[in-house]
Amino acid sequence: MTTLLADIGGTNARFALLDGATHTEPVHLPLSGVTGIAAAIAAYLGSRPAPAAAVLAVAGPVQRNRVTLTNRGWVVDGAEIEAALGIDRVRVVNDFAALSWSLPHLAGGDLHPLGGGAAEPGEPMAVLGPGTGLGVGAFLPPDRVLVTEGGHASLAAHDAREAAVVEWLRARHGHVSAERLLSGQGIENIHAALTALDDAAQAPLDAATVTARALSGECRTCREALEMFCALLGGVAGDLALLYGARGGVYVAGGICPRFPEFLAASRFRARFEAKGRFKAWLAPIPAWLILRPDAAMLGLSAIARQG
Repeated sequence: MTTLLADIGGTNARFALLDGATHTEPVHLPLSGVTGIAAAIAAYLGSRPAPAAAVLAVAGPVQRNRVTLTNRGWVVDGAEIEAALGIDRVRVVNDFAALSWSLPHLAGGDLHPLGGGAAEPGEPMAVLGPGTGLGVGAFLPPDRVLVTEGGHASLAAHDAREAAVVEWLRARHGHVSAERLLSGQGIENIHAALTALDDAAQAPLDAATVTARALSGECRTCREALEMFCALLGGVAGDLALLYGARGGVYVAGGICPRFPEFLAASRFRARFEAKGRFKAWLAPIPAWLILRPDAAMLGLSAIARQG
């Protein structure tokens, strides 16, 4: 039986076909050029016959096999896609459900180490991923995943400089969630706040430009923005280790951090991960990794598809 696998984010989608144990090479499709998910699937399938089933990982909270993309506004409805494309069964899952299912299958070159010791077998694993938004999930051995909307939880500042950035954003947005700073837009928000706080005459910059100028060292404010991003990310990652008891490890996913793995590893990420007062010693041995494998979600989707 052939199953369509789709990893659908707020900006892009990846598609592959699973027939047995392995899936085809994922195909990347920007969503800006299509009118909806059914159209995107049809464009990928082209002249191929409709698959017997599909598993779609979508960025947003899933209810009754239906979800609205948090950062795009499209509705993805399994029943509607079945009818439109002639697929017998379409299952819609949260994108971090797929990533959570992938965690036990990642190893070696799939991962870049971010400190800590060895994972404890059979213990929970947590994942968070800055991208268009901030996703959060966990794998609970042997065969459960937990998906939350933890990216929208309130963000705690660690020092006066971070508190000033959070307060600047609160004045403009009200609630300041983790996603407000830990996403592509978050990098832009941090940079804008630092620029305003320092009364610097600098035009707003997009996340890619802030990151590039930070890595090249040509812009002090950009460098501080990216350093703050990494520190805040480490703080939230450490929070997840505590919340989920994730002694099996904490994984960083998403499309942003694989662009600067060495910078992230050398940043304050790990120090902030462990900076939890009396629980520093408890957190110190918990490993953290950056997921480098671009099709990691496909591993999770394959695992879900094989469950039937």
